[in-house]
Amino acid sequence: MTKGRLEAFSDGVIAIIITIMVLELKVPHGTDAASLRPLIPAFMSYVLSFIYLGIYWNNHHHLMQAACQVDGRILWANLHLLFWLSLIPFVTRWMGENHFARVPVAIYGIPLLCAAIAYYILTLALVARHGKDSALAVALGTDFKGKISMGIYALAIPLALASAPAACLLYVLVALMWLVPDRRFEKALAESKG
Repeated sequence: MTKGRLEAFSDGVIAIIITIMVLELKVPHGTDAASLRPLIPAFMSYVLSFIYLGIYWNNHHHLMQAACQVDGRILWANLHLLFWLSLIPFVTRWMGENHFARVPVAIYGIPLLCAAIAYYILTLALVARHGKDSALAVALGTDFKGKISMGIYALAIPLALASAPAACLLYVLVALMWLVPDRRFEKALAESKG
C-alpha cells in the first residue's frame, strides 16, 4: 500500500484542527487595544497549541518521507495519533478561557502525552514494516527527544494541580526542544540514496 493517501489525509486533518482552533478565538466587542486584553490567555494557549501542531505536522512529514510503504497497522497507528491531536482545540480553549487554571492545565497535558505515545507507536509500526536497518530506523535512532517528552508530560500533568505555571513552563520546554531543527531524517535519507 502506498503512503500518499495517509499523508494527504493526515495533512488535511491537521489543517482542519488548526482551523478549528483559530475559529475558537473570539473577536472582542470593543474597538480599542484594551478590548484585546481579556483575550491574551486564549491567544497564548492558541500559540502554544499551534506550535505543537506544527511540530507534529513537520515530524510526521519527515517520518513519511523516510517511509516507503504503509500497512493496516500503520494506518491505525496514524489514526490513533490524529485522534489525540484532534482533542487539542478543546483543551486549548478550556485552558485559555480559564486563564491557565490548574485543572485545565493538567487536562491540557493529557492529549499531549497521549499524542506523544501515539507518535511513538506509529514509529514502532513503521520500523516493524521497514526493518531495523532501514533509513527510517536509522533516522529515528533511540528517539531520545520523544521519550524524554513523554516523561516531561507525565510530570507536568500532576504538577499542574499544584502549580499551573510550572506545568506550563514544562509544556513550553518540550515545544522548544522540538523547535530545534532535527536533521536525522534528512541525513539518513541522503546517506541511503548516496
